[in-house]
Amino acid sequence: MSETQSQMQPRRPMRADARRNYDALVAAARDAFTEEGAAASLENVAERAGVGIGTLYRHFPKRQALLEAVYAGEVEAMARSAEELAELPPWDALSEWFHRYVGFAATKRALTEALLEAAPESDVLLMCRTALMTAGTGLIERAQKAGVVRPDATFVDVGRMVSGIAVVSTGDPEQTERMLQIVLDGLRPRPG
Repeated sequence: MSETQSQMQPRRPMRADARRNYDALVAAARDAFTEEGAAASLENVAERAGVGIGTLYRHFPKRQALLEAVYAGEVEAMARSAEELAELPPWDALSEWFHRYVGFAATKRALTEALLEAAPESDVLLMCRTALMTAGTGLIERAQKAGVVRPDATFVDVGRMVSGIAVVSTGDPEQTERMLQIVLDGLRPRPG
């Protein structure tokens, strides 16, 4: 469990059934927020998880806590995927991660906006930003050392461009892919 996720969890260990309920609620909320947006009904989340609304409120007394748990879990998975790509050549790992990042950013847009609106200075948001920046920076630096990415590129630059691509609702996956490819091509070292 990451530091980000551990801060979302209650301090004392959970019984096995409580852990199952917690995990089911987070998974159900992730699905509901993806399909319906961050304003999805908490009753719907509890129903999807197969628990009562009281169980949801025992684990997540406020909507904000549930939003943060879902967001932190998704960010952790995105950051962890950078490590999982370590076996690939540096360029392939970087390219694959940014392809995943576009999908991540697109599906988490409403969730991110809800979190920023409710608590823009949230420690969870700061930890999530740090986790993504660390993962992306590691991939870029590895590719720079291999000579396949220009030396002046930073994750902040590339991350903002890729996030921008993710939020443009073109409805055309081919256009999204083309825009991402243009950004990735711009990362290649310049001749001479």
